[in-house]
Amino acid sequence: MSRKYFGTDGVRGRVGQSPITPDFVLKLGFAAGSVLAQDAAHGRARPTVVIGKDTRISGYMLESALEAGLSAAGIDVILTGPMPTPGVAYLTRAQRLSAGVMISASHNPYDDNGIKFFSADGLKLPDEVEAEIERRLDEPLVTLPSIKLGKVRRIEDAGGRYIEFCKSTFPRQLDLRGMKLVVDCANGAAWAIAPDVFSELGAEVIAIGNAPNGTNINDKVGATHPQTMCDAVREHRADFGIALDGDADRLAMCDADGTLFDGDHLLYAMVKDRHVRGIFRGGVAGTLMTNLALEQVLGKMGIPFGRAKVGDRYIMEMLRERGWECGGENSGHLLCLEKHTTGDGIISALQILGALRRMGQSLGQYTAELKLFPQVLENVRLATKFDFASNATVQEAVKKAEADLAGDGRVLLRASGTEPVIRVMVEGRNGELVGKLAKDIAGVIKAAATA
Repeated sequence: MSRKYFGTDGVRGRVGQSPITPDFVLKLGFAAGSVLAQDAAHGRARPTVVIGKDTRISGYMLESALEAGLSAAGIDVILTGPMPTPGVAYLTRAQRLSAGVMISASHNPYDDNGIKFFSADGLKLPDEVEAEIERRLDEPLVTLPSIKLGKVRRIEDAGGRYIEFCKSTFPRQLDLRGMKLVVDCANGAAWAIAPDVFSELGAEVIAIGNAPNGTNINDKVGATHPQTMCDAVREHRADFGIALDGDADRLAMCDADGTLFDGDHLLYAMVKDRHVRGIFRGGVAGTLMTNLALEQVLGKMGIPFGRAKVGDRYIMEMLRERGWECGGENSGHLLCLEKHTTGDGIISALQILGALRRMGQSLGQYTAELKLFPQVLENVRLATKFDFASNATVQEAVKKAEADLAGDGRVLLRASGTEPVIRVMVEGRNGELVGKLAKDIAGVIKAAATA
């Protein structure tokens, strides 16, 4: 589907620039509301939508615009205030609502923002629904008669409901007593939620990144700046560190010595725990960027592995198509569909802490058999877009590199979807060789593109 506004994760951009402007978001709310109102036309009750947001200062403005657009289309609205993205997905499903909307730009800086939609079952909107919303954006905004306008109310205990849901995913026979945790909330949506989840399960919690002011979300804190968490863990002599991103759907963790573990390690820990306990079903979905070592370790365990395009949307598609439950990206977006319908940093952390509690081990000990291969990424910036796939010289360089890796590594070329950049990724056991091959291929691409 060709999309004008919707990307792989909703509508996103710089605040004040199209499409993240009040007038556009007003129309977006009306267009989405008009699509949802079709349910009412088929004899169902008036549609109701929940709106959550992270802590960006622009959230106030965009929330008001969305609320107005939805109300003008005859949709009732529930406001949660700051709420993690997975919390909005949960509330949408738990309250049997028509849809959920999250105002967030995830791990981006504060002056970006975005709009994500969830369907009634807590999943991202199907492509055909997004296409219908985009089509309706071209139609005039015609406010319904006053008698048909939507009403708006605020749900005061949204955070408490979501906290209880997160805790319900942790094994009842276990607790976190005696465990000291650093929890980095990225000055984002989970700042008043995540610390309570872990402390109510018994942990001693040192919360950082929990003082949002509208402009400090993801600013040198959170999953995209995990060194802050690692430093705090060493300073406070904590057992583990947990770092979320601005909307709390991404996770990074570290051990007591500050050793950082990426999404591939964390996904492996979740899968290993389920495998050891005999409750793992199906296979694991990763992406084109998932480390080859993870695929090989899972293969030795007899667990199928599939690679989707980069983006948790595509991981979800693969999991649903194949009937699998676990997947994720090395960036820390992790999915365990028997626990939640979307990626959830808090719930993923609880799954891993449960495994470590059972075994009495550190993350390093529990994932020791997964030794990630060196992975080098070279970005080749060009004056214009370049079709590397049909260039014989480039393809010959790729084949030579694959031969040098001798079947124990990978070469991946990807074009950026937003700028004239070719991303060259080479992975293998020999770090020195991998770095050389990546630079060689990048040089060939640059020469071929300017020839």
